[in-house]
Amino acid sequence: MHKWRVFIVRVFGGQIGNKNIIYPSCKIWAPWLLETEDIVTIGPGVEIYNPGGVYLGHHSILSQNSYLCGATHDYNTADFTYIMKQIIIAPYSWICSKAIVLPGVCCMEGSVLGAASVTSRDLEPWTVYGGHPALPLKKRNNFLNTLNHNEDEDK
Repeated sequence: MHKWRVFIVRVFGGQIGNKNIIYPSCKIWAPWLLETEDIVTIGPGVEIYNPGGVYLGHHSILSQNSYLCGATHDYNTADFTYIMKQIIIAPYSWICSKAIVLPGVCCMEGSVLGAASVTSRDLEPWTVYGGHPALPLKKRNNFLNTLNHNEDEDK
């Protein structure tokens, strides 16, 4: 029933691409502030707290129980000012199980945030991160270069 859940998110203002998979146990705080491209997976138990908006690029995956937190507070002010920031998950990025992405982070193309890792900083393209705080562990193979090279040879 993924199509049904996509329909419901669209009814509430979400801009959802084609062939998205949205699991029933995920929580989307503000569906009207969610934008996805085509072929995006929002897995079971995922929580998207998105008062600043969340953008999910094509072929991105939010694995089970991952958490996108798009707001915080300024603890240095008397009124504890509420701060909202957009989160961007670029194409081919993977946020693994129980990983946390904090406000204002951009996970660039092909980046991977390992299981139970936490990031408050942007992730570099085609790099695997892990830990708390998340640190770069190794480079990921950019398979798009191979695909593009093969397509050029076919022409």
